[in-house]
Amino acid sequence: MKLIFTAFILFISISAFSQTDSLTFMKAKWETQRITSGVKLKQHQFSQLFGGSKYVNMLEIKNKKKLKFSFDYEPKDLVLTSDFGKKNDALAAINGTFFDTKNGGSVAFLKINHQVINQSVKRPNGKRTLFADAGVVINKGKIGIVNWNGEDGWEEKLSDENVMLSGPLVVYRHQIMLIDTADTFNKTKHPRSFLVISKRKTYLIAVDGRNEFAGGMSMTELAKISMWLNADAALNLDGGGSTGLYVKDLGIVNHPSDNKKFDHDGERKVANVILLKKD
Repeated sequence: MKLIFTAFILFISISAFSQTDSLTFMKAKWETQRITSGVKLKQHQFSQLFGGSKYVNMLEIKNKKKLKFSFDYEPKDLVLTSDFGKKNDALAAINGTFFDTKNGGSVAFLKINHQVINQSVKRPNGKRTLFADAGVVINKGKIGIVNWNGEDGWEEKLSDENVMLSGPLVVYRHQIMLIDTADTFNKTKHPRSFLVISKRKTYLIAVDGRNEFAGGMSMTELAKISMWLNADAALNLDGGGSTGLYVKDLGIVNHPSDNKKFDHDGERKVANVILLKKD
């Protein structure tokens, strides 16, 4: 009986903390800048969210016809996210999927304009990696998220014009996905980049980390934020030192961690990005 009572108290405590975090996030007084019609940059430093300091940078995009998404990449060279954005005269850019830091190129399946650029690298045991269990798809400038169907070679059969695999998938069909919380990559509070899609809005989000002012987030925490944003689907992108969110005329708006300073100068070069442009 004592064990049951203790477990009940623990459940109530966890639920209370979760509700507090939800209210903290939803009632935050975001610093907001209008970028263009239908696009806002929202930023907030939380002194206490998920047990610590957090800094969230969020580009909120209304799903409308006069905006379009696309990918860009380099086959071998690594390029700053901000330089990808400037080269394409983009409204915004966020770093894309995981890549080979030594040789360049994506290590997750990448297809642009129906042309396969990179294949997914598999584990030594032949199994799929965490960053190949879902994908970002873009058709005629409209962005979406698709889930792996369990079949080998699934991505090759997708008819979408543009495909970028990444992962893990944290929300799908408005449900939090089963997340392996024992996996170090998932449970550690890292800087994170992720894509959230709801019925009316799309979000490009960069969560800062590895700093006393910004503690990063776990996958479970990303899933919770996504649900608070009423996500239909949410997908993790490459994060850590690669996390970078660029906005035209503002530059890098998050605080990249590679220079170990809480500023905007620690940007890491990457192999690919997701772009937002005017149609």
